[in-house]
Amino acid sequence: MSLAVEILDRYKAEGRMIATAESCTGGMVSAALTDIAGSSAVVERGFVTYTNLAKQQMLGVKAETLESVGAVSEEVAREMAAGALANSAAQVAVSITGIAGPGGSDHKPEGRVCFGIATEAGYLHTETIEFGALGRDMVRAAARDHALALLLSAP
Repeated sequence: MSLAVEILDRYKAEGRMIATAESCTGGMVSAALTDIAGSSAVVERGFVTYTNLAKQQMLGVKAETLESVGAVSEEVAREMAAGALANSAAQVAVSITGIAGPGGSDHKPEGRVCFGIATEAGYLHTETIEFGALGRDMVRAAARDHALALLLSAP
């Protein structure tokens, strides 16, 4: 059974819906879930917020946060997840922001991806994974899979 099928089965049984807030993955988490028939019972909506302006307008990410720590940070991932939850009818939201590559910097290297997960019950968790310079496609796929795992493990 695929991870996406497990997520859909669990969330459907629990009567919960999911919202996604994606930057570097450009909707890959939503696509993985909605590739499966019946996903409309679980997937409430997805936000693809590739630019800082989109993060601010659609999710309420603060300009001050973006200016002080940058888009690739746990602080922004936290605000993205909380914003997706607040701007949807979902009970769980997952967020992704990172450097898929090519490129990056010494301060924010290629393969660094920050994740957030928030629930209506008040759970809010962030983490950063250093996938390394695997190449754009592999970083994005690894980020998608990690976000799906976070959804499956969310309380």
